[in-house]
Amino acid sequence: MFVTFEGTDGSGKSTQAELLRASFVADGRDVVLTREPGGTELGEAVREVVLNGPVMGAWAEATLFAASRAEHVEEVIRPALERGSDVICDRYVDSSLAYQGIARGLGVDAVLQLNLDVTGGLLPDVTFLLLLDPGVATGRHVDPDRLEREGTELQAKVDAAYRELAERFPERIVTIDATGEPETIAREVREQLRDRS
Repeated sequence: MFVTFEGTDGSGKSTQAELLRASFVADGRDVVLTREPGGTELGEAVREVVLNGPVMGAWAEATLFAASRAEHVEEVIRPALERGSDVICDRYVDSSLAYQGIARGLGVDAVLQLNLDVTGGLLPDVTFLLLLDPGVATGRHVDPDRLEREGTELQAKVDAAYRELAERFPERIVTIDATGEPETIAREVREQLRDRS
């Protein structure tokens, strides 16, 4: 199974990805937990550039994320799925659709096509979208990156973009209220997965 977590920065994605990994391991499953941008040597280098580098245009941003994703799928995600492991990823294609496709105005279809091309069409089996008011999420930032430093206006656009994606891809994206305690949210994630299997 290929599971991804999405949401604005500070919504609890990393926490939920780790809790699901622990749950899978407790069930005796082989699981790979990874993140984007990152997950490979190239991905971590791209992460540094896009999160802490200079200001850049929307297409430069989108193609850097896509390059990182292409390598990630080839080196980590697809090999893990082919050997029968579960893969849990903190961010994936929907981040690019929300940030660059909608919030930056490049268009969902154009950014989706780019990402389908570079990943060989690999999409998650299920994506959990953690919904949290951007103002609350922003308050959780400890050391803000370049995108987070753009402030609440970008985060509000991204939040709206994710909600639009959930309506557009309801068969894959499951929305979760991220205001509760992490364990409560994790329980809901596991219940949703059981309902889908």
